[in-house]
Amino acid sequence: MADQEKGQITSLIDHYIDQAIVLGASDLHVEPESESVLIRMRIDGIMKEVEKLPLNMLSNLITRVKVLASLNISESRLPQDGRFEIKKEDRVIDMRVSVMPTVYGECAVIRLLNQDKLRTSFKELGFSEAQESIFTNIISKPYGLILATGPTGSGKTTTLFSVLNRINTPEKCIVTLEDPIEYHLPLVRQTQIDEPSGLTFARGLRALFRQNPDVIMVGEIRDLETAEIAVQAAMTGHMVLSTMHTNDSVGALIRMREMGLEKFLITSATNGIIAQRLVRTLCPNCKVSYKPDVKLLEELHIKTNNNIIFYRAAGCSMCHNTGYIGRTGVFEILTITPKINQLVYSNASWQEMYKEAIAEGMQTLRQSGIEKALEGITTIEEVLRVTK
Repeated sequence: MADQEKGQITSLIDHYIDQAIVLGASDLHVEPESESVLIRMRIDGIMKEVEKLPLNMLSNLITRVKVLASLNISESRLPQDGRFEIKKEDRVIDMRVSVMPTVYGECAVIRLLNQDKLRTSFKELGFSEAQESIFTNIISKPYGLILATGPTGSGKTTTLFSVLNRINTPEKCIVTLEDPIEYHLPLVRQTQIDEPSGLTFARGLRALFRQNPDVIMVGEIRDLETAEIAVQAAMTGHMVLSTMHTNDSVGALIRMREMGLEKFLITSATNGIIAQRLVRTLCPNCKVSYKPDVKLLEELHIKTNNNIIFYRAAGCSMCHNTGYIGRTGVFEILTITPKINQLVYSNASWQEMYKEAIAEGMQTLRQSGIEKALEGITTIEEVLRVTK
């Protein structure tokens, strides 16, 4: 590659990274197609096409990304992962790189991890005052299991790190098992899971017992062995934070039961389960109010009156004509009450447990989202997109 061409490719990748930072993108994608290279960004959870480049630029673009991430530029048949950091003004942004071979050539994804997210308060995450009060009570207990559930990209890790920030003091010993380690916290000992080398979540958890921690964060509970050790830790004086991939809070109880955990361990060890989703927040500069149709309100079980106002996304220069700026969370928080405990013991169905949780006052994901739509924070379309 000629020096001039190298400079052009370097400038091009730098330009896309700068653009991703300005737009608040979480991911930058370099994707080969049959006749072109597609540059896309994930902004507020939605993929957006940025540009199409000639296919003959692919090799040089991927090479530049590999150089930045200290990857093997001669390896093109196997996946590779790497990282690098950039500084923008007073911010440090960690870039996680994944390169994967595809039918048309190598595809690169750069994930932007803003360390500022570590300082996010519960209010900034999107908790209502009532939800923050309930969740603060859950995490104030000295031991027990706390689970965050939801699909990939729903903000579970950010929520758990916000919990760690809230409870992180020199008087506590906090350790984590993560795959991968995304954010670095002071005073916290963080361990990267390496399954090919034999360091699994279960094996790492066993080793952590000998480190005498007060708080343990396990990146994900995927199997019975990990679940059993996590529950044992929660029952023996440790606070354990972890995630599960279930659709809602009650689903986590069902999942643990289906894994084969003893029912008395599930309810005795678990302090609370928080399910969450992310919705895009309306641009305050251009959002447009309107009165919703009565039929829609009835379908959403909202009491109809003339004072109900929703908002639509319009688009302006401030939000780059998307109508949205940033995202916020919608949550449902399940606490283990005596009645829920009894239903777990009696092998009750998801429907029975969910109905009981609502009867006891649990706000559902959709109800949390509707509340934000009524406050003008997001649109009802966003709420319906991520909840059921």
